[in-house]
Formats: sequence, C-alpha cells, structure tokens
Amino acid sequence: MSGGLFALLDDIAVLAKAAAASVDDVAAAAGRASAKAAGVIVDDTAVTPRYVQGLEPKRELPIIKKIAVGSLRNKILFILPAALLLSQFLPAALTPLLMIGGTYLCFEGAEKIWEKVSGHHAEAAPSDEEAVEAAVADESVITSSAIRTDFILSAEIMVIALNEVADQPIVTRGAILLVVAIAITLLVYGVVALIVKMDDVGLHLAKSRTGAMAGFGRGLVAAMPKVLTTLSVIGIAAMIWVGGHILLLGLHDLATAYGWSVLGLPYEWVHHAEEAVTGATGALGGILGWITNTIGSAILGLTVGAIVVAVLHLIPRKAKHDEPAATAAH
Repeated sequence: MSGGLFALLDDIAVLAKAAAASVDDVAAAAGRASAKAAGVIVDDTAVTPRYVQGLEPKRELPIIKKIAVGSLRNKILFILPAALLLSQFLPAALTPLLMIGGTYLCFEGAEKIWEKVSGHHAEAAPSDEEAVEAAVADESVITSSAIRTDFILSAEIMVIALNEVADQPIVTRGAILLVVAIAITLLVYGVVALIVKMDDVGLHLAKSRTGAMAGFGRGLVAAMPKVLTTLSVIGIAAMIWVGGHILLLGLHDLATAYGWSVLGLPYEWVHHAEEAVTGATGALGGILGWITNTIGSAILGLTVGAIVVAVLHLIPRKAKHDEPAATAAH
C-alpha cells in the first residue's frame, strides 16, 4: 500500500516537473515571440498617449485602463481564436497575412514622414482623431476610438508572435499567445500610464519639494514634450523597419515555397550585404551586420510605404486638381 502511495507521489512529482518545464517553455517562447513584435509595441506605446491629451489629469488613468481592457479583450476574444484557426487549417495564409500587415506598417510610417515633410495631412472621411476632438468630453468616444486603433496594432503583434511559434502544437500555441496578449497589454499600457502621468509627478515635485527634488520635478515637466516627440520619431522608424523586415522575410518565404526566385532577390541582396559587413568588421561584425540588415529592411519598408502613400494620396489629389481644368476646357 505504502509502495503504491510512494509510486503515486513519484508520478505526481514527475508530472509537476513536466508541467513546470512546459510553463518555462511557454514563457520563453512568449518572450521570443514578443521580442519579434517590438517595433509594433513601440508604435502602440507611442500612439496611445495622444488620446488623453487635453483631458483633466484625474480622467487620464481611468481612460487608459478602459483602453487596456478593450485591447486585452480584442486580443483574447477575437484575434487569438482567429489566428489559431488560421494557423491550424490554413497555415499558408500566415505569410501573406503578415506581409499585408507589414505593408500597412510601412504605409503608416511613410505617411507620417510625408505629412511632416509636405505639411499636408492625410485626407479621409471623419477619422477617429477627429471624433475624439469633436467630443473630447465623452469618454466612450475616446475609449472606442483608441480601441479601434489598437485592434490593428494588436492583430499585427499577435500574428508576428504566432509566426514565431507556428511549429508548436495548437494548445501550446494558444498558451503562448495568451501569455503574449497579457504581457504585451500590461507592458504597453503600463508604460503609457507612466508616460502620461510623468508630467504630473514632475509638477507635484516642483510644487511640494525644494532644492534638487524641485529641480528634478521642473526638469520632468520640461522634458515630457521632448519625450513624446522622441517616442513618435522612434515609432515611425520602428514601423518602417519592422514592416520592411516582415516584407523581406515574406518575399524570401514565398520565393522558397513557390520557386519564384525573383521575389527572393531583395532578401538575397540584404543577406549578402549583412554577411560581407559581418565578415569584414571583426569584433563589431555582429552589431554592424545587424545594422546593415536593419538599414536594408528600412529601405525596402520606406520604398513600399512611399508607393502606397503615392497611390492613396498623391495620385487622387493630382486627379482632383486636374478635374477643374478639364471641366473648364469643355
């Protein structure tokens, strides 16, 4: 009897160790998958603070909490099941889907650059931002607008993460994506909350303390606009780089899968340049090789983004400009 009990305890111990190892594996895989989506995470973090600008300080954190809850609901209830089903029954669609998302990121980054350079702003039907400005006192409008924007970025994060663990069993995939969804949401909106309240912390220190702490508080207040501007620039660069890298790898995967060697040329050029730099620069080869790959990805991303911006904005504007002249000629 006692022998059977000890055997049972041994079995339980083995199962516990296996479960712990599985948890460790899931956590490690989730970490790797999240790292691959770093560019989109930076963009998500940079985008969200604008939704609470101009509001009373006491309303900022409650709204950020509502947006975070909506973001988590998007990831867990909608994006995660759809991604799992797609990876299980139509895995060939993952690469094109990733490339569509990558193209969107390239377009977003290139559009922001074009707007800064040209001084024009994208023409569109009433946007989420306009809705927020028109009803700045309505928390439901602000929250729903931010959640809609977050849905696109969340979908891209989850698909990138899924692509990293596509070879895992479906249950493991689901567990990894669940960890990614929770961890990314906590990270993004924790950082957003910190950024949004940092100027309030600085103001409090400047008013309630003296000496070095008061100076530190004034420094925080003065620095926050620069921090937000820097975050915006980093977000734009990250979108173009990550989008370009997704397209680079996607073209290589399609070329390998279907034998369309011409599609793989951009990847080959960047890969050969990376190898050449890595081999010729000694101890710094790894870092400089990575920088070379990043520059190549960014060039591709900016090129694709610029083409999409031209198609969606510049060409329609030119057609609209030419229309009155054609009408007058008649």
